Amino acid sequence: MDGVNANQARLIQGYVEGAWQRWLQDLAADRGIEPDIPVAMESRIWFNPAVRSRNFLVPGLVAVIMTLIGALLTAMVVACEWERGTMEAMMVTPTRVPEVLLGKLAPYFVLGMGGMLLTVALSQWLFRVPLAGSFWVLLLTSALFMLTALGMGLLISIVARNQFVAILQSLFLAGDVWSVILPNSLALAIMAALFLGLVRRRMHKRLD
Repeated sequence: MDGVNANQARLIQGYVEGAWQRWLQDLAADRGIEPDIPVAMESRIWFNPAVRSRNFLVPGLVAVIMTLIGALLTAMVVACEWERGTMEAMMVTPTRVPEVLLGKLAPYFVLGMGGMLLTVALSQWLFRVPLAGSFWVLLLTSALFMLTALGMGLLISIVARNQFVAILQSLFLAGDVWSVILPNSLALAIMAALFLGLVRRRMHKRLD
């Protein structure tokens, strides 16, 4: 049994032991003897033999911290740029789009990777969570996850912010301008359907 998913492992164990016990009882009844269990099973827990909850919880904090820094902060900062009007000022400069993106992503990439390194260091020195794998593999996969989170936050901020601001300015200042409201609302609906569709596709009502 794979103990990574404890609930699923317990269910499988219960079914196997129940079927085995029923088979032994039927066999003993056919032979007219008392049921005898020839094998006594002893459980052994791999990878976390002490069953310390911190060994499961602390590594998960790495992903939580990187997601907050990557997706949430990136979306908020770019939205603030649009609100202050500094984004429009930057658009008229000779700065190219890749340079703008690099300038927006680089600080939060460094911040997110720094948060990851700090969390890993605390997990080792403070919480004594073992790191059985390679640190360099952890660093590489964390960098890929950080880039994904940054891209998601930046995409949400750029697309949703532009569309939502256009709708709000029209409603507050000009009234119901449907030529502005409908296309932008359609863009927001497509984004919502895309993200919620991906969530629905990945979410299953089972334990695997």
